[in-house]
Amino acid sequence: MTLSLGQITASNFSYQHQPFERFLDDAAALGREHVELWGIAPQFHVPQVSDAEARAVRRRLESRGLTVRCLTPEQVMYPVNVASPVTWLRAASIGMFRRAAELCAELGAELLLLTPGRGFENEPVEAAWRRSADAIGEIAAYAATLGVTCVLEPLQRVESNLLNDSRALARMIDEVGAANLGAVLDTVGMAVAGESVDDYFDALGDRVRHVHLIDGRPAGHLAWGDGELPLADYLAALDRRGYRGRMTFELFGDGTYAFDPLPVVERCLEAVRAALPTPDTAPGRP
Repeated sequence: MTLSLGQITASNFSYQHQPFERFLDDAAALGREHVELWGIAPQFHVPQVSDAEARAVRRRLESRGLTVRCLTPEQVMYPVNVASPVTWLRAASIGMFRRAAELCAELGAELLLLTPGRGFENEPVEAAWRRSADAIGEIAAYAATLGVTCVLEPLQRVESNLLNDSRALARMIDEVGAANLGAVLDTVGMAVAGESVDDYFDALGDRVRHVHLIDGRPAGHLAWGDGELPLADYLAALDRRGYRGRMTFELFGDGTYAFDPLPVVERCLEAVRAALPTPDTAPGRP
């Protein structure tokens, strides 16, 4: 078995200024079967969504042959920080993720994506690290009672002063010690840190459960072809390391992808199809 185009999820990362129905229709038209759902307002703002609304979203996906693989609440632009030294913000952030785990259960989503937060720049890193580890452990423990697996993504240094590379990610996962806590490999974050796919698998092995497959220079969260990262090399390494999970285009760029997302996603799918280690026969629009 080798990597295939069928491992690419649909995602609404570039659809925040479009009706949610358009995203769902485009995902189905592109032959996707799985979705990474970005929890962004107004499409799926975690603090606002009721259980009934989540079940309605699940029905809308299922009517198009789609299932949610991963729920990714917005947590970088929003006031969400599980490592904050501000008590109310940290508590509210943990509460948001606990609620997101409940919504994962309603959606039938296997994975809940977490990030580590950050401490104040002028405090000891270990103090913020401990707050982050404690919060992630609490969230993972609650998610486990609902049958949900958490996956933790390191961030670029401008986004977090705690987890920026695979070694720190492995240390955090080891310290938390939760059986339902895995890792996210983000190709832009990986490239900014000067790392490779092999570095991630050397540090984390089969704990790599989800991939954000995006171009950059090396940062930028760009569509494939708009950056300089080696897509074919990444896919070959993922295949060689036996990765069989899902991969998502986390498309932000400079904001212009959101004007008309469909051709951007089509271009990314075609780039992956051309770069796959072996010819692909997975469903998808040519």
